[in-house]
Amino acid sequence: MITMAQAQQIETRAEPAQLRAGWPRWVARANTALFTFTAVPAALLVLAEIGILFAGIVGRYVFHTPLIWSDELAGILFLWLAMLGSVLAFQRDEHMRMTAIVSKLDPGARAFLDTVAVAASLAFLVLVVHPAYEFAADEVYVRTPALDIVNTWRAAALPVGMGLMLLVALLRLASVADWRRVLLAVALVAVIITALALLGPVLKPLGNLNLLIFFVFLVGAMVFAAVPIAFAFGLATVGYLTLTTGTPDVVVMGRMDEGMSHLILLAVPLFVFLGLLIEMTGMARAMVGFLASMLGHVHGGLHYVLVGAMYLVSGISGSKAADMAAVAPVLFPEMKKRGAKPGDLVALLSATGAQTETIPPSLVLITIGSVTGVSISALFTGGLLPGIVLAIMLCAVVWWRYRGEDLSQVERATKRQIGLAFVIAIPAIALPFVIRAAVVKGIATATEVSTIGIVYSALAGLLIYRQFAWRRLYPMLIDTAALSGAILLIIGAATGMAWALTQSGFSASLATFMTGLPGGVPVFLAVTIVAFVILGSVLEGIPAIVLFGPLLFPIARQVGVHEVHYAMVVILAMGIGLFAPPFGVGYYAACAISRINPDEGMKPIVGYMLALLVGTLIVAAVPWISIGFL
Repeated sequence: MITMAQAQQIETRAEPAQLRAGWPRWVARANTALFTFTAVPAALLVLAEIGILFAGIVGRYVFHTPLIWSDELAGILFLWLAMLGSVLAFQRDEHMRMTAIVSKLDPGARAFLDTVAVAASLAFLVLVVHPAYEFAADEVYVRTPALDIVNTWRAAALPVGMGLMLLVALLRLASVADWRRVLLAVALVAVIITALALLGPVLKPLGNLNLLIFFVFLVGAMVFAAVPIAFAFGLATVGYLTLTTGTPDVVVMGRMDEGMSHLILLAVPLFVFLGLLIEMTGMARAMVGFLASMLGHVHGGLHYVLVGAMYLVSGISGSKAADMAAVAPVLFPEMKKRGAKPGDLVALLSATGAQTETIPPSLVLITIGSVTGVSISALFTGGLLPGIVLAIMLCAVVWWRYRGEDLSQVERATKRQIGLAFVIAIPAIALPFVIRAAVVKGIATATEVSTIGIVYSALAGLLIYRQFAWRRLYPMLIDTAALSGAILLIIGAATGMAWALTQSGFSASLATFMTGLPGGVPVFLAVTIVAFVILGSVLEGIPAIVLFGPLLFPIARQVGVHEVHYAMVVILAMGIGLFAPPFGVGYYAACAISRINPDEGMKPIVGYMLALLVGTLIVAAVPWISIGFL
């Protein structure tokens, strides 16, 4: 999952952009100090997690002496990494938010809504910082089984993280030059919250109508106003539980903790770091070079290379931002020389982002497994063929569009050149197979396997490709923590919202409606595709899956749809929404990476999106594509 800010920051950096944006000196100094205070331990935590999990693999598989405390210690540090990463993402303005509407407004209105977004985030943090403290204090009565320490050491990450983000929000408001805008934004948020609080006695008797008020109208308004999605979910959930039920606020913290603490989610930061590592070590460039040597001489050849390269790179990195950043700069210059139009390039890049969402080790697959209980190993196996089906559909469009391409100036690579490119690419091409073999043979779990990939990539960069920029490691670790924090805070907030929906009885009503649809499985899958195309464009991928996955997967089982098959349909539909303009943020991320105006790709992308839709329908209609090799 990606944001515009992340896409525009492909060159890794350590400091938040605001430090170079003309802030008042005292605010900039305070923000720099806070950033350093947060970034250094966050970077060290990423390294610690890699070391702990890899040590667990070595102890269990090499020395046959399992480290019984490794998973527990990794879990304790993981919550701290998630919260400190969330603080970094907040400082760097990298929390996921929908900017499609706000970006079309005039600069004054856009600046005001940006300030409102910070004020709304501040309101959420003010409301939860004390419940977070209470939750951590209550954990003093719980001791961890292996290390035998009080669980407060882990749970304290919540109040510390919330408190630091509260400071960040205050500093961001203090940085705004126009104080009238700040006062108006804060007043607007305060008036809305006060009005809802005064209407509390009126809201309680409304029953499930409150779901519409808080989780449709309120969340919708905040999302379209570009409030970060995690804070929009959190603020609506706190408001709903506080004003319409008797549930204590501390319960929200418990649900957020539960959502962010699944150990399987530890794969998120590790695969993000792996994606950055393969780009830095030149492994991605080696793979693309080999594919280009084989197909560069055929009509539309480099377009086929783009499709194939995204498939292979996605099988390593798990991060779409890393995938596109690794492939586009290598291929696009040569493709432009051959006459490819910039709009078609960015359209195909965006389409391949959607096409490869099911390729393991996709972060979306890991998220689905963590929130629905579906086997991660089964999802990794089931995701390979659907990606190929969609790749074939995209290649059909490429063939049609470039069947008359002029290749008179293109020199065909010799067998010797192809062989040399293959030899150079062997270590890079082998990495996806190493990762998969480690899981299948039981050497490592889905969480641990990323550390094998990291060690493998580091050794390949140091010993084989001789490309390892040590100075980039620290910025990469910070990028990893920030992106992971943005993802995990959304998962935590969406878990709280999903719990509130479940307690309200909404899930039972939804199950009744979905199972009562006429037409059986085909209609159920068709409704799912339409719903997740819309959700993917509005909420982005991970929030939509975390929120609705626990509700819809049990229904899918009830109507007779295999859970892995259903996961593939959901992910592909969501990917279409995520990467299709005008709302899909993935499309604008591809434009930012390519440095191509979004308007140029609007027309060419239609054909590719139709191809993806046809491919998704084929996957939905033929379950064997998803479950044939399970």
